[in-house]
Amino acid sequence: MTAEMPNWPDWEKRFRAPRVSLPEWAEDAPDRSLFVSNATGTFELYAWDRATGEQRQVTDRPNGTTDGALSPDGQWIWWFSDTDGDEFGVWMRQPFAGGAAQREQDGGADAVGADEPAAPGLEASYPAGLAIGRDGRTAVVGRSTDEDGSTIHVARAGEKPVEIYRHRESAGVGDLSYDGTLIAVEHTEHGDAMHAALRVVRLDGGTVAELDDSKGGTEELGLEVLGFAPVEGDSRLLVGHQRRGRWEPMIWDVATGEELDLALELPGDVGAEWYPDGSALLVVHSFEARSELFRFDLAERELIEVETPKGSVSGATARPDGTVEYLWSSAAEPPQVRSTTGAVVLDPPGMKAPSSVPVEDVWVESPGGRVHALVQRPVGEGPFPTVFEVHGGPTWHDNDAFAAGPAAWVDHGYAVVRVNYRGSTGYGREWTDALKHRVGLIELEDIEAVRKWAVSSGLADPAKLVLSGGSWGGYLTLLGLGTQPESWSLGLSAVPVADYVTAYNDEMEALKSMDRTLLGGTPEEVPERYEASSPLTYVDRVRAPLYISAGVNDPRCPIRQVENYVDRLAARDAVHEVYRYDAGHGSLVVEERIKQVRLELDFATRHLGVSPYRA
Repeated sequence: MTAEMPNWPDWEKRFRAPRVSLPEWAEDAPDRSLFVSNATGTFELYAWDRATGEQRQVTDRPNGTTDGALSPDGQWIWWFSDTDGDEFGVWMRQPFAGGAAQREQDGGADAVGADEPAAPGLEASYPAGLAIGRDGRTAVVGRSTDEDGSTIHVARAGEKPVEIYRHRESAGVGDLSYDGTLIAVEHTEHGDAMHAALRVVRLDGGTVAELDDSKGGTEELGLEVLGFAPVEGDSRLLVGHQRRGRWEPMIWDVATGEELDLALELPGDVGAEWYPDGSALLVVHSFEARSELFRFDLAERELIEVETPKGSVSGATARPDGTVEYLWSSAAEPPQVRSTTGAVVLDPPGMKAPSSVPVEDVWVESPGGRVHALVQRPVGEGPFPTVFEVHGGPTWHDNDAFAAGPAAWVDHGYAVVRVNYRGSTGYGREWTDALKHRVGLIELEDIEAVRKWAVSSGLADPAKLVLSGGSWGGYLTLLGLGTQPESWSLGLSAVPVADYVTAYNDEMEALKSMDRTLLGGTPEEVPERYEASSPLTYVDRVRAPLYISAGVNDPRCPIRQVENYVDRLAARDAVHEVYRYDAGHGSLVVEERIKQVRLELDFATRHLGVSPYRA
């Protein structure tokens, strides 16, 4: 007799339903894969032997694990071990065939397969890239600490790691060449953390080649490493560039300096990776909140569409047999790992996530140009109580992809509006770079323009407007409640920047570099900009009831600066509630995430008078 499934509402089922990431496969052992799943109620790493069908849980930690990598030979699984989500730790490893999740049955911590330090001799740090060599002995490890800035080390089995790179500005490991002789490094030594330059070095740190698009012009242009060609002795590096105002791929031969401009003539941002034999590229084109796939044959210079449903591809990889596997979803349909064979590649057992409603595209004129917004409507006639769900980043964008959080609000009778404000990716470099110096205030101009449209169109009830978001979205929520107090009825802010100066002083070094880029200097150098962009400056103008949640171990939006803001609210008896939880910048525990959404829904119900759960 089987136990009955608890009668959870649909919105909770969407969080609880087992999900999987796109499986990563070992370069020289393609039947061995690594993926992330929430099957146990916490997001952890899983090994999958495709030849036998066996799946095994790799990590088992109270606050979850998502950062992992397979060695190219498929023998080792590397995973990053931090403390309760603080993102500060060391790389560990275990054999593909067994590890932490089966220690007890194998005989305890001393059993074969127990985890071990992957790079002994390297102290704890924030991670800054990792590349594992095909020889099974060599790895290139990027690190970041407040004391040392960015460092890169070559770690060989049985030897002390050797430092080959150091700089105060942010930098990280891009890739290791197929033959293990060259390392591609992304760095921001020129001081602009938004636009990296590239350097290719030997394993001793000696420079082989440089590529820096930030030099010689009035505009800063960025570069990114997409990967070395997967061919022995091949010195071609696939690179992302912004020379025509958007992200596009090109091929740079680091030995000769030759650059092959692919000129794909697609309107949006374009990323790419190599097919396993190096003959073609798998192209991901992101445009106006949706994405599509192509194969680009290098010999024929031909772009061929890889058919996918309308929606968003959040990851894709070409397999040795030429098929493509991809993680797809839409706002209405839950994610699936699919293949161009037509099969579902990895379908977790158990409950399936209920569908939601599709998004509508809206374009609104703002002071910075046309703003793209995605709208989801509940059942019934408007105007509706409306949640403006603001994305984080800020260099990110909302897309036509499945998201359990917005779907929960729709189930409760709210319309949900997501705005790809200036600073968002996917709309060209000029749009992404537009928010410098007037940080936060520019994004809020775009959000305000969409808010006015939502009210005037009859979608939104002007007395029940919620400004909500996490991380940078949480920051914009606090800043919006203070600078636009008449526009918003209620605020929900998760893991926010609340006191910009204190946040700068307490955050990880890489984010200090980003803040200096965005605001044009340190708090001491441009105090007026930090003051103008800090929610703390406007805290006494906040009138709407405000709910704040924060992770006590958060290195990105540290807890002390949140407490400074909360203290100011409390000092004037402003209507607010604060929820502190034992994790970092968000939680990987499903029940914790459900609890946080439930608290937000309850807060909105009490203060807006909206009827409880409807669906």
